[in-house]
Amino acid sequence: MQRTTGQKLKQYLKWIAWIFVIQLALANISAAIYAYKFTHFYTNPPPYQSNQNIFVKTWKLFVGPRIYKLPLDSTTREGFEKIKLQTNNKLLIDGWYAATDTAKACVIFLHGITNNKSVLLKEANEVRKWGYNILLIDFRAHGLSEGSKSSFGFKEVEETEKAFEFARQRGNKNIILYGSSLGAAVALKATSENKIAPSAIIADMPFASLQDHLKARARVLGFPSQPFAFLVTLWMGIENGYNGFSLQIDDYAGKINCPVLVQWGDKDMYVTSGEINSIYNNLETKQKKLVVYANANHESLLNYDPISWQKEVSNFLREVKD
Repeated sequence: MQRTTGQKLKQYLKWIAWIFVIQLALANISAAIYAYKFTHFYTNPPPYQSNQNIFVKTWKLFVGPRIYKLPLDSTTREGFEKIKLQTNNKLLIDGWYAATDTAKACVIFLHGITNNKSVLLKEANEVRKWGYNILLIDFRAHGLSEGSKSSFGFKEVEETEKAFEFARQRGNKNIILYGSSLGAAVALKATSENKIAPSAIIADMPFASLQDHLKARARVLGFPSQPFAFLVTLWMGIENGYNGFSLQIDDYAGKINCPVLVQWGDKDMYVTSGEINSIYNNLETKQKKLVVYANANHESLLNYDPISWQKEVSNFLREVKD
């Protein structure tokens, strides 16, 4: 009898072990597919989504969404010069440049993931009215730039460096970076690595790390944050040849010495207050300010609260100039 009980126990343990191995394998397969889809963007229009049965919906939940490039906004772009920059591996990066007479400085605008330069056109035009030259670029795989793969900030530093070099060649001595979400993370990363030396940085809604951003993605999708974020960060690195866990924006902040304005909405679904405080508190510079927009989500803070945005950004730019 004892022998029979022992054999049953071993059999149960064996089945439990196999279930664990299968679940681990499925979790890694799902994470690997998500990692691929999070970094590859498609240009054709999204397919029509009809009502789907439970099996199709479950399959899509397992393999993740397909991400399509956001079309450029149709807002009028009068007075802009269309430019092309080139990365070291020959990707053409699309940009718009506009100069003003007796410019105070040049502000380079860096957009968020899956967005493009036209998303920041309203902010750029406001700054332009204040007497600044402006430069907007599309990161690789976004907007009108070449490529289909994003690195979530690792390689986009190169686009920022090329844009900075272009602004220098146009005679701009004082250059300021304005980044939104991913663009803010890239601005801080590029500056911390001494790739560029901006006069100041405006960082809207930067995430603290790649893994933190993926935790937020999981929450929005209805997944548990872990182990989803850990596994997808791991596989993004494996698939793209870098260490995804090393993308730590709050660590980069500790190497920033120029003035920094950090802006964030306290209802942001993708960036937590802990992330923002970690970045802000780690900033090495003494000339820094954190502005919190009450009830704003992960969105254009200019659209949400034009009066506060104009006041904070114009005052910050004025102080940098002075």
